[in-house]
Amino acid sequence: MEKLLSIINTVLENRGKNTVKFISEESSLKSDIGFDSLDLAELTVRIEAEYDIDIFGEGVVSTIGEIMEKLK
Repeated sequence: MEKLLSIINTVLENRGKNTVKFISEESSLKSDIGFDSLDLAELTVRIEAEYDIDIFGEGVVSTIGEIMEKLK
């Protein structure tokens, strides 16, 4: 989960937003982390580049736990 936190913080930094220190499986990408649609698009590209997985390939993900499930 630490690698995912690093990717999330890279996206936030690139978009001029505050980074987060902690994420949990229950963390919401929008309400807890503050992602908008552009952030989600960048997150998707970065995760696909790192893990070769399209996290939105089979529908929308809204929490860290849902991303972690796709990365298994």
